[in-house]
Amino acid sequence: MKRLIGTLIALFAFLIVAFISETNQEKAEQKQPTVGILQTMSHPALDQIHRGIIQGLKEEGYFEGKNIKIDFQNAQGDQSNLKSMGDRFIGEHAALTIGIATPAVQSLANTPGDTPVIMGAVSDPLDAHLVKSLARPGGKITGVQDRQPIAAQLKLMKTIMPDLKKVGVVYTSSDDSSTSEYQEFKQLAEKQGLNVTPYTITSTNDIEQVAQTLAGKVQAVYVPTDNTVASGIATLLKATNAVKIPVFPAADTMVKSGGLATRCVSQYDMGILTGRMAGQVLHGKNPATLPVKRVTHYETVINAKTAEKLNINIPASVLSAAQKKGRIIK
Repeated sequence: MKRLIGTLIALFAFLIVAFISETNQEKAEQKQPTVGILQTMSHPALDQIHRGIIQGLKEEGYFEGKNIKIDFQNAQGDQSNLKSMGDRFIGEHAALTIGIATPAVQSLANTPGDTPVIMGAVSDPLDAHLVKSLARPGGKITGVQDRQPIAAQLKLMKTIMPDLKKVGVVYTSSDDSSTSEYQEFKQLAEKQGLNVTPYTITSTNDIEQVAQTLAGKVQAVYVPTDNTVASGIATLLKATNAVKIPVFPAADTMVKSGGLATRCVSQYDMGILTGRMAGQVLHGKNPATLPVKRVTHYETVINAKTAEKLNINIPASVLSAAQKKGRIIK
């Protein structure tokens, strides 16, 4: 009997300790602020930004499961998903939210309340009506501008193709960011005597037809930072490669997929900067007065396999630039 009573007492004590431990753990979890991350869709460029955000948060001292809870949601290009996922973060009382690409940020901007929103790579936050100014955003939104060096990209195209006269630009007509980049590219290119023809799409289903349309009409294709085109880049490249037309994308991930070359900002670096800004807001900084930032160092990325396939000789100066600051995909 004494042995049985002792066993019961020990069991009872164990249950009490376990209950207290579980309660303390639940309290600790409840104290962890929630960071909601909303990604517009899946493709390598946006995935790199996401990975960079996690790293940037770590650099500011925030680790998932340790002192923050991260709720990552991917809308897979569905506008209704963007809204419901943004509402989900509000229901969770998220401390702040992060949008990866313009549509995600716009959706988070439209959620009720004053929960801070951090932009993860938005090309033109002013035209997208997300901030009042880059220096002083003035509301609940700040973050990182995806500012690609379009003038440098155009110079790279002309260095590789000195006889270039006709360029086609493939972009999504409803995408504010890619439309803005197209307009800047067109203005710069026409000043240098190039003929620029736009080929717009509304979804990835349009890419094959557009690619067939531009065949024989242009010498090269430029693709701005465009999530929809990036998702269907394989379809575009299949058609352009068949007629030996090189594609110069704005993003390095599209060069890795088979584009010829670019001079660009690293998507991963933009993610790191986004994560660090999110960490600064968690530390107490006010997004209304925290200036929009951008990555200012660029890299040259060349796809040597594509150059060989298209019988294009990459100038030694371009190869040297990629070797010094960038990379050559072989």
